Amino acid sequence: MNADINFIDLILEASFLVQLVMLTLVGMSIASWAMIINRSKIISTAYSQTQTFEDKFWSGKDLGKLYQEVKARKENISGIEEIFYAGFSEFARLRRTNVESPDFIMEGTGRAMRVAVAREVDDLETNLPFLATVGSISPYIGLFGTVWGIMHAFIALGQVKQATLAMVAPGIAEALIATAMGLFAAIPAVMFYNRLSNRVGKLEHSYATFSEEFHAILHRQAMSDKA
Repeated sequence: MNADINFIDLILEASFLVQLVMLTLVGMSIASWAMIINRSKIISTAYSQTQTFEDKFWSGKDLGKLYQEVKARKENISGIEEIFYAGFSEFARLRRTNVESPDFIMEGTGRAMRVAVAREVDDLETNLPFLATVGSISPYIGLFGTVWGIMHAFIALGQVKQATLAMVAPGIAEALIATAMGLFAAIPAVMFYNRLSNRVGKLEHSYATFSEEFHAILHRQAMSDKA
């Protein structure tokens, strides 16, 4: 290696194991960015759908008509609409045969909505654990490549009679690139994991709040049926 070697040369002339570490980190970075973009779009859509549906729900529109509208799009609903559909469907089913047992009706309705909330949150959290994994292990993978590269450079240095900085510097530089790549993969993954997890947590709170409010509305209706 010579003194004017460039960044690409450092990568190409690195040892096979260091190159493998670099390739692994590049692959992890690409995969994490793909998941970041995908999850960001899905969560943003969920926010928009929640706001739109809640505006429609609290506008005073008849719940039966709203249910029919949602049912007509059953294959394409998600998020808060899925929770509404699950709750109203179970409420209507139980009310047909248990009109004198409002507590039984509401117990089943509440259970259906809790299951729906859990499923929707699970869907939103898909791939987020991968971002956490990338953020936590990438620096260590990069550090492993660095340690191995520096060890390799010093072993080669020990085989010559007269050592100079120019001889060891390129080997150390190529090893340090692995650490830099590890940080490059880890930092965005950690940042977006925290950001997306926070947004999912807010959506989960919105879903739970809506479920409680909807449950209260249906409970009043069940009690009026009994009366």
